[in-house]
Amino acid sequence: MFQGRFEGRVAAVTGGCNGIGAAVVERLVLEGARVAIWDMDISARETRVGNLPAGSYACFQVDVSDLASVEAGHKASVEQFGGIDILVNSAGIAGPVSTLADYPPEEWRKVQAINLDGTFFCCRTVVPGMIERNWGRIVNVASVAGKEGNPKASAYSASKAAVIGMTKSLGKELATHNIAVNAIAPAAARTRIFDQVTQEFVDFMLSKIPRERFVEVEEIAAMICWMCSEENSFTTASVFDISGGRATY
Repeated sequence: MFQGRFEGRVAAVTGGCNGIGAAVVERLVLEGARVAIWDMDISARETRVGNLPAGSYACFQVDVSDLASVEAGHKASVEQFGGIDILVNSAGIAGPVSTLADYPPEEWRKVQAINLDGTFFCCRTVVPGMIERNWGRIVNVASVAGKEGNPKASAYSASKAAVIGMTKSLGKELATHNIAVNAIAPAAARTRIFDQVTQEFVDFMLSKIPRERFVEVEEIAAMICWMCSEENSFTTASVFDISGGRATY
């Protein structure tokens, strides 16, 4: 931890009640930030979030796949905390484990709506304020699947590949505004997303990691928080791997 690293900063973290998002929220708060959590289910917060100091964070029920919901959550967050300096797009779903030929079209659209459209809507909403203040940090949670593709996970892999492409584009657009936009591509972590896939698929993901273990959410949060900090003053439009050796490029 870095005491006071985010003092005076306001962050918005999507999917911040659980998993990777919750670990990011905890670390940001403990390092001085005030955090707006944007999540669909704000009633089921992990203990790590619930135990944070009162007033250091607030939960806003936001459906990231709905632009109007994102804009309403942003408005409420700004009214409570002020402008958003940091955005971490962590909300996401895995979708069913299925071959592409059998993939249900409605499930395909749902995965894209949350993983890709949600990231787009949140970036679109917060970027004008960051430009106005000439400072910002955006971290989009992608996946090593977006770089390599996973069999029987075409929708998820495609959505994360698109997030990587969007990150590179937006980072270049905002480079002269002191706004860093980067993506992180983790290997699998044991979060609620595991409940959406089969044990066979979990075993497959583990078999691809040279470290022979899943990444811990705290490890992902540590890297994300550096990406959100003043120290990351140069790198933008990039992808940071945290894959335990899986990533090949």
